[in-house]
Amino acid sequence: MAHPALLLAGIVLVALNMRACLAAVSPMVGEIQRTFGLSATASGLITTVPVLFQGVGAPLTPRLARRFGTERVVLGAVLVLGAGVLLRVLPSVAALYAGCVVIGVAIAVLNVSMPGLVKREFPGRAAAMTGVYSTTMLVGATLAAGLSVPLEHVLGGGWQASLGSWSVLAVVAAVAWLPQVLRSRQERATTTVSAAPAGRAVEGIWRNGLAWRISLFMGISSLLVYTLVAWMPTILADHGMDRGRAGLVFAFSNLVQVAGAFLVPLAAGRMTRQRGLAVAMALLNAAGIAVLLLAPVGGAWVAAGVLGLAQGGSLGLALAFIVLRTGSAAGAAQLGGMSQAVGYLVAAAGPVGAGALHQASGGWGLVLVVMLGLTGIAAAAGWGAGRDMVLDAR
Repeated sequence: MAHPALLLAGIVLVALNMRACLAAVSPMVGEIQRTFGLSATASGLITTVPVLFQGVGAPLTPRLARRFGTERVVLGAVLVLGAGVLLRVLPSVAALYAGCVVIGVAIAVLNVSMPGLVKREFPGRAAAMTGVYSTTMLVGATLAAGLSVPLEHVLGGGWQASLGSWSVLAVVAAVAWLPQVLRSRQERATTTVSAAPAGRAVEGIWRNGLAWRISLFMGISSLLVYTLVAWMPTILADHGMDRGRAGLVFAFSNLVQVAGAFLVPLAAGRMTRQRGLAVAMALLNAAGIAVLLLAPVGGAWVAAGVLGLAQGGSLGLALAFIVLRTGSAAGAAQLGGMSQAVGYLVAAAGPVGAGALHQASGGWGLVLVVMLGLTGIAAAAGWGAGRDMVLDAR
């Protein structure tokens, strides 16, 4: 058995990396755009490409876990993530987007690996532990969003030094995860237990309506998150807010997400059905977007708080659905692979689509109206995903 403190420390440090390198980009988009002479649509790809490749890489992860073991797969993904962070800051547009691809694939592997790992190691507390690691992911995003501009000034190397510095966090996480790799190797040497996730797989998951509703809820919720990760500071700055203050508003939104990501999975784990909770998250998203549409500067802090609670809660609930709607680690890994493949492919349309709409319309109003409409789809999908049902029940 893993030492609980070492395992928890490893999970926390890995989770810190899973959003930090994405959130760190948002306050820097304008500078990157000017450095390479990118259009608004091309700038949106800086956030879209990692999200797209999270969807592309997600279905491959269960196969990798069966072949190499979850612990080694997580270690490899963290190291690849650090390499992608460094590749992204090399002085060429090709390296910028290649680094985004590498980062997206690495995060995909971590996204899918963690629910199965949590389900296996904490079978009686899976929803609560999902809250812990989803909260930690958002803590990493909050730190990255708030520190990107100050790091640029402290390090003195422009946006490249600021973004590249987050590779250090990946190295720290890899070192902290090594005990889990060594433990799993010892267990395989002394037992006949397979490296595959324990339990029963879900039959016909790609034809299952409940699995598709979970995937759609994750997809729309993630699309809203990543669109604002890419463009919220820019929206505020375009309406006259100082860039530094816009970064602080964005960081505050990420900070509030921490509360939602922690509390909502805890509440979900105490319920047999989570329908009302899912609809509430969609309505909060709609309220925050409406404030951003009607009063982007005067209501910025209110919008940031409401959106933070909604987006953190939606992320935590989507991840909680993976462990609550399955009865085994194998089922959680399989549903995680599907829901995150579909979810992040849907989410990938957000940043680049918003950039294209902004470029075509000359403002952000149409973008925010479309986002409002999408909250209704999220509410419908969440209502279906909240059913009291286990996909891999006998």
